Amino acid sequence: MAAGLRKRGRAGSAAQLGGFCRQWLQRVWQERRLLLREPRYTLLVASCLCLAEVGIIFWVIHRVAYTEIDWKAYMAQVEGVINGTYDYTQLQGDTGPLVYPAGFVYIFMGLYYATGRGTDIRMAQHIFAVLYLATLLLVFLIYHQTCKVPPFVFFFMCCASYRVHSIYVLRLFNDPVAMALLFLSINLFLARRWSWGCCFFSLAVSVKMNVLLFAPGLLFLLLTQFGFHGALPKLGICAVLQVVLGLPFLLENPVGYLARSFDLGRQFLFRWTVNWRFLPEALFLHRAFHLALLAAHLSLLSLFALRRWHRTGESILSLLKDPSKRKVPPQPLTPNQIVSTLFTSNFIGICFSRSLHYQFYVWYFHTLPYLLWATPAGWLTHLLRLLVLGLIELSWNTYPSTSFSSAALHACHAVILLQLWLGPQPFPKSVRPGRKAH
Repeated sequence: MAAGLRKRGRAGSAAQLGGFCRQWLQRVWQERRLLLREPRYTLLVASCLCLAEVGIIFWVIHRVAYTEIDWKAYMAQVEGVINGTYDYTQLQGDTGPLVYPAGFVYIFMGLYYATGRGTDIRMAQHIFAVLYLATLLLVFLIYHQTCKVPPFVFFFMCCASYRVHSIYVLRLFNDPVAMALLFLSINLFLARRWSWGCCFFSLAVSVKMNVLLFAPGLLFLLLTQFGFHGALPKLGICAVLQVVLGLPFLLENPVGYLARSFDLGRQFLFRWTVNWRFLPEALFLHRAFHLALLAAHLSLLSLFALRRWHRTGESILSLLKDPSKRKVPPQPLTPNQIVSTLFTSNFIGICFSRSLHYQFYVWYFHTLPYLLWATPAGWLTHLLRLLVLGLIELSWNTYPSTSFSSAALHACHAVILLQLWLGPQPFPKSVRPGRKAH
């Protein structure tokens, strides 16, 4: 009799579970349009896309040929460190000298041992596949908190990009490692873990210097949140971590380490440029052109800081004050204020880069949906935004780049910049206490 009751209990539980699943599926089907349009369904759609990506990334690894570009050079460079060479000027690989900071050395040293001294390419591909899925998870957590982008857009951010899959598991570049750490730091900023966020931001910079493009936005956020004196400890974390990681190399040859790993004047080859193919090579290599791009970069950053991000009515210098002593009472930063400032800062830097190589696509690929959809604009419909996204993907998939592909890329960047400038800002204008609103 007891056995019969247990069987009936199990059958009842199974029936209840089956009924719940049917109701859930019916609701999903009834709300299928909302499912693709409403940002509140981000995590549900993200879960489905991540499962699909497991199959896609497995198929790419086993069906598409691996292409050797920099992996052997990375392994040769870290092998030099393993063998006792700490002078950066003496560390070389097949494609040239070591030009990345110390964090790169430690992480790829771990990969060196995990892949049988760099010889097990399939193992390396599987490690980068896990990195790719972890990056997607971190990005989706950011989008879930901002609640701005319709979920149907995420299909184009995941399954539809051949170039990004190639960069991760068919090329094994170091750029994805830096970006994964960067997205982890942004999640920590969103969780109000500013010190830990700065720690992982600095760690990302120590893998590849491109993460510094986010630094102006981060500095603005730290000053807004903490003022000058409050921001100093956070900036100190970033600086101290760089010193600690680079200490073995700084003790051996400090000038060589700094000159190689943080070389802001490094010359790029015209043959690999994605964004400036329509220029004559002589102009592309000319120092005056580089200085003009730097001036435009700094000018546009200043304009966004003064006119779009800082909207309290006070001088920009008020950010240096302790927040409690400002005329406008400080408000906690919202997720959209944090993400918009960081993503825009990075995007402006990319627009004025001296050169973009194919692996640099991951520097901003996962931020494009936010940049295009987070700011409402009546003149930029869903279809036009998808067209911009498609043209950017096409430009990065054109090899070798052409004058048309480079021009199309700049045109798409200009559309996004215009949208960011004209659209509503995450930092609303503040009214000073005691001032009457009319």
